Amino acid sequence: MGRRLGIIVNPIAGMGGRVGLKGTDGADILGRARALGAEPQAPARCLRALRRLECDADCEVLAGPGIMGADVAAAAGIDARVVGSGTASAEDTREIATRMAAAGVDLILFAGGDGTARDVVAAVGLGVPILGVPTGVKMQSAVFATSPEAAGAIATTFLRDGPRRPRLREAEVMDLDEAAFRQGQVIARLFGTAMVPQAGHGLQSAKAPAMADDEDALDALARRLAREWPADRLLVLGCGTTTRRFKRAMGFDGSLLGVDAVLGGRPVALDVSEQGLLQQMQAHPNAAILVSPTGGQGFVFGRGNQQISAEAIGRAGRANIMVVAGARKLLGLDPCVLHIDTGEAAVDAMLAGHVPVHTAPGRQMMMKLVT
Repeated sequence: MGRRLGIIVNPIAGMGGRVGLKGTDGADILGRARALGAEPQAPARCLRALRRLECDADCEVLAGPGIMGADVAAAAGIDARVVGSGTASAEDTREIATRMAAAGVDLILFAGGDGTARDVVAAVGLGVPILGVPTGVKMQSAVFATSPEAAGAIATTFLRDGPRRPRLREAEVMDLDEAAFRQGQVIARLFGTAMVPQAGHGLQSAKAPAMADDEDALDALARRLAREWPADRLLVLGCGTTTRRFKRAMGFDGSLLGVDAVLGGRPVALDVSEQGLLQQMQAHPNAAILVSPTGGQGFVFGRGNQQISAEAIGRAGRANIMVVAGARKLLGLDPCVLHIDTGEAAVDAMLAGHVPVHTAPGRQMMMKLVT
C-alpha cells in the first residue's frame, strides 16, 4: 500500500502581516485586513511547496475542499481526493484533519500559522505527523519548514521508504495571544506537541527569548547609531526587543511588535503597514533598514516583519540593510545561519550570502543568509 498525504490550507493565514495587524485571528481583524487591502498569501505559498513535492505513483493525496486545499492541489497538477467541508474556519480545519487521520494519512502538510498548527494538533495529537508551510505572521512553533520549498522537499523525502527517510521527533506548538500582541505584550503559551519529520536545516526551531548577556553591548551600539545617523536619511526599524533599543536610543518608545521609520531624529511613521512604508521610501529614496533576527530561529525577514516586504527590501538594496543582534543570540542558533523568506525568489537570491551582523560598537560577526 502506498503512502497517503493530507493537504490543508488556511487561506486567511498571514493576511494581517503586510498591513500591520500582526495576525488575522477573529472575524473583526480579518475584516480590517481586507479593508486595508490585504490579500491571501497561503494559497500561493502552498503552491510553491507542492511544486517541490514529488509523489510516487502509489501515493494518494487527500485535500481539504476548494480553497482549503483542493484548489491548490489542482493548480499543482495533483489529483487529490476531497475530504471534509467548510470555508476555512478553525472548526473546518479540525474536522478535515480528523477525517484525514481516520483515513490513515502518513503526513498532514498544512499551510498556515501558529493558529492553524493548534487546530491541526487539537484534532490529531501525536497520532499523525504534521509539517507546516510557513504562511502566518508569528510562527513561534517548531513544526514549520524554513520555506515553502523546504516543506515540499521534506514531505517528498518523508513519503518515500529508504534510508534517507527522516525520523520523527516531538516538537512544540506555541501561539501568542494576538489581542495582547497588538498592545505590545508578548504572551506565548505552549498548546501541545506534535510529531514532525526530523529534517535538520529545513525545519525551523521554536522562538527563543533574548539573552540578557547581550544587553549592554547592544545598548552601546544603539547609542552610537543614534549619535551618528544622518539627519536627512530615513531609517526603517523592524520589530522586536533588540530593535526597540535603537528606537529608544533615538528618543522615542516606538512599537515593540511593529515597524517604525525615523527621519531627522524623530519618528515619521509608527507601526507602519507595507504601503505606508513604501510611501516613506518613495519620498526618501536613500533609506536604510535595520532588523534583528528572531531568537532561536534566525529569521531576518519573513517572520513577524512582513511589512518590510520584498518590494521594500528591493528599494533599499542589500548594501542598505543593517542586521543587529547579540553575540550570544547568534551563537545560540542551531544551525548557526540566518534565514530569509521574503516571498520573492529574486529578492531572496539578492540577499543570500554572507552579511556582517553588528553585535557591539566596532564589532561584527559574519553570518550566512540562506533561504
